[in-house]
Amino acid sequence: MPPLPETHPATPPAELGTRVSFLPQTHTARASSAARVKHAARAELLRVTLFVCVCSADLDTKGKVLRVLKSIVKFILLLGLLYVFVCSLDILSSAFQLVGGKAAGDIFQDNAVLSNPVAGLVIGVLVTVLVQSSSTSSSIVVSMVSSGLLEVKSAVPIIMGANIGTSVTNTIVAVMQAGDRNEFRRAFAGATVHDFFNWLSVLVLLPLEVASGFLYRLTKLVIDSFNIQTGADAPDLLKVITEPLTKNIIELDTSVIRDIATGDPAARNKSLIKTWCKTQKVMNLVNITVPGFANCTPDALCWEEDGQIWTQENQTETINLNKCTHMFVYANLPDLAVGLILLALSLLALCTCLILIVKLLNSMLKGQVAVVIKKVLNTDFPFPFAWVTGYLAMLVGAGMTFIVQSSSVFTSAITPLVGIGVISLERAYPLTLGSNIGTTTTALLAALASPGETLANSLQISLCHFFFNISGILLWYPIPFTRIPIRLAKALGNRTAKYRWFAALYLILCFLLFPLSVLGLSIAGWQVLVGVGVPMLVFAIFVIIVNIMQKRCPHFLPSFLRSWDFLPKPLHSFKPWDKVVTAGMTFCRTRCCCCCCCCKEKEKDEEKDEMKTKDKSLEMYDNPALTIEDEAKVTAVTAGMTFCRTRCCCCCCCCCKEKEKDEEKDEMKTKDKSLEMYDNPALTIEDEAKVTATHL
Repeated sequence: MPPLPETHPATPPAELGTRVSFLPQTHTARASSAARVKHAARAELLRVTLFVCVCSADLDTKGKVLRVLKSIVKFILLLGLLYVFVCSLDILSSAFQLVGGKAAGDIFQDNAVLSNPVAGLVIGVLVTVLVQSSSTSSSIVVSMVSSGLLEVKSAVPIIMGANIGTSVTNTIVAVMQAGDRNEFRRAFAGATVHDFFNWLSVLVLLPLEVASGFLYRLTKLVIDSFNIQTGADAPDLLKVITEPLTKNIIELDTSVIRDIATGDPAARNKSLIKTWCKTQKVMNLVNITVPGFANCTPDALCWEEDGQIWTQENQTETINLNKCTHMFVYANLPDLAVGLILLALSLLALCTCLILIVKLLNSMLKGQVAVVIKKVLNTDFPFPFAWVTGYLAMLVGAGMTFIVQSSSVFTSAITPLVGIGVISLERAYPLTLGSNIGTTTTALLAALASPGETLANSLQISLCHFFFNISGILLWYPIPFTRIPIRLAKALGNRTAKYRWFAALYLILCFLLFPLSVLGLSIAGWQVLVGVGVPMLVFAIFVIIVNIMQKRCPHFLPSFLRSWDFLPKPLHSFKPWDKVVTAGMTFCRTRCCCCCCCCKEKEKDEEKDEMKTKDKSLEMYDNPALTIEDEAKVTAVTAGMTFCRTRCCCCCCCCCKEKEKDEEKDEMKTKDKSLEMYDNPALTIEDEAKVTATHL
């Protein structure tokens, strides 16, 4: 093994014999700093390798084989849990379609409401939340445009709403990590950064689209400039693996939702549960009656018989060949009942898989291994190519989303990794933006498979979705200070970690109550929407500006506005509401037997959280130099100090009490460190390497 590289202290400028410019961060200084960082990172990696080799040398052959076998078994279990996790997301989507699919189709029927861009936006959100699939809601919009029921210009806000609604899945996944406060803080922030990006993009781009129609004009220009021909459908990459399991549980006929949206009255009585999986269409020539000979086509044979005029017409008949084999094919249950059953089972499977995945990852990523993996995933390229790292992460996110064909699956998969700290929020943000791009490329390929007469409209809607996400990235990513979604997600993560019930309130407000309220105002008329919505919007902007000024420049505000203390406490603090929720949980614990166990478990979890907080801060760096003999010595010294405290007055007053104070201070520092949720941007790789080397 090559010797470890030595680190030398920086030479002062006087010893170099050259003039040194003290301008802030010159190119030479940046290059030398990058070289030092790279040198320190390489040294740390070699130290970690040496540490692993030394630890491996302590094991005999049997121990090494068992360790390798254990690692292989854990990796196989991880792949199996990921497979069940993805399948449960698919079943969850099917369950939502069974529960609310027909209602989603009914929402699209009111064309007068759809012509209102704000109403179209919230309809896109609601439909995507109901069917848990932006692909399904987008395909409904494409069908309506192709059939002439909806114009492309009116469909653009619905596509924006579908982009918002698809982020509800990973937010639900983040809520399932509420057992550990620190993991929940990071996971919820990693999930809601997607929400904030979508909402902020809509706040800027929807008024711009209504005023100028730039997305419609841009996509129209692209369609007219290229001779686009019908192509192949989007490839089924992940579904080839998941369908053997999901097809045996449930299969749906999503064309029923599209038929309801396009106004087919016969589709309302059809079931979404597919009964016949293999059918064949046969063309038959049948005899029909017509009012007169004028109704006969020139090529058709017409004759008169028994006072009626007959002709022949080709009719398509569907012959059922093979029945489906899923669990509910013979169940005489309504769609709602089957949907509720699948909803409960899929949420249970999703929660179980998520808990097991997090525990398995925590057992696999310990100590120095976790440090190395975090550095590999979260380290930027050296200067001057550090800016490339984020765009490379976008390409990775787009590629992975194209492979799994679902942005919900990809963002839900990285949410647990953000929760346990493997992926930082700053790295999860470009991955999520790339996922938004990846899901639009799948829609583009699906649009290319449309028939020739509907190809242009289908492709234009898909391009609107694509350019909407590109415009959002240009707004909220290239310049660091414009990455507002990261700061908002961090603030929301801190808030939900302190008041975990707020996560459920956030889901209900953002994805249900707010869209329903806006939809109700839109149905009442645009005058009502403007009369109620504009004052509320102005009030929200005023509150945001005052909050910012209270933190940055309070001296510019009147004295009573420098804090919100002049308002009743429930209007500016969650503490009174938290007491109400806690009282409700106490009532639940004392009155309800089934909930009693739940509440007691909650108390136990909170106690465990406090213990884990202390333990996790100590697990960051393993200390290989501390042996069992050293621990025994420490224990003996502690026992001696305890005896001293109980027997000797002077030692009790002087030495032991000082020791207790030091221990209390150490505990407070440990808690403070464990509550540091996000990476410190001032801590470079060189600093981390020095800290890790010191512990080693």
